[in-house]
Amino acid sequence: MLINGIPTDTLSATDRGLAYGDGHFTTMQVLEGRVICWPQHLARLQHANARLGFAELPWDLLTEEVAQLAAGQTQAVVKIVLTRGSGGRGYDGAGCQSPTRIVSLADYPAHYPEWRQQGIEMLVCQQRLGDAPMLAGLKTLGRLEQVLLKSELAARGRVEGIVLNSRGFLVEGVSANLFWRRGKTVFTPDLTHGGIDGIMRRRVMVMLKQMGIELRVVEAPLESLWQAEEIWLTNTLMGIVPVTGIGDHQYPSPVLIRRLQERLVIEV
Repeated sequence: MLINGIPTDTLSATDRGLAYGDGHFTTMQVLEGRVICWPQHLARLQHANARLGFAELPWDLLTEEVAQLAAGQTQAVVKIVLTRGSGGRGYDGAGCQSPTRIVSLADYPAHYPEWRQQGIEMLVCQQRLGDAPMLAGLKTLGRLEQVLLKSELAARGRVEGIVLNSRGFLVEGVSANLFWRRGKTVFTPDLTHGGIDGIMRRRVMVMLKQMGIELRVVEAPLESLWQAEEIWLTNTLMGIVPVTGIGDHQYPSPVLIRRLQERLVIEV
């Protein structure tokens, strides 16, 4: 782990990321020493910095720190956390000119290849996400809603769940974005009011366009999934994972999913 370029796991207790969740992050897959989709991850961080009003960061230096941790890794995970740093008074972060950079290395989750091949069963989470339009699309710190949702999954014996917002519309999985196909059209939730606009989500959207497949970004109720022929989840670590069932509803034929998975391997 590097904090502001220094090998340490110690962070100031005055850091606003700890005090207020005043920060954002991205999680990246490393293959053969190379960070997959680094330009997109960097663009995500820069976009979030601008949205949150952070002081400018030394992006070239951050790129070097990421490369340092990724070097020599066959398959691993690199995570970047950026906070506004220390300073300000209460919620007021004015005057914070030195954002904190945290770059860490972890093992790649061993179960994801099996998920991609065999798919997973899901449930519908009882807890719902609140609308948060000011932060919609961003991968911010303070993911307490997701912590509670993960606890619900553990209590109910599932690894992933469908999450609705307080208005009853589909948003995403607990840790991934959501797609479904009905007929010749693919759908994904509108994230204007909340949810994370994932990098793999964007890659899949581009692939669908290249394949000539209609994609609709929609506010849709849970019942839309009961009419679907295929459902899948995406994030940068799991890739594209088929959903084999949600409760009594089964999805046994991941035809388009397999095409997308094959195309994703080619594009990597």
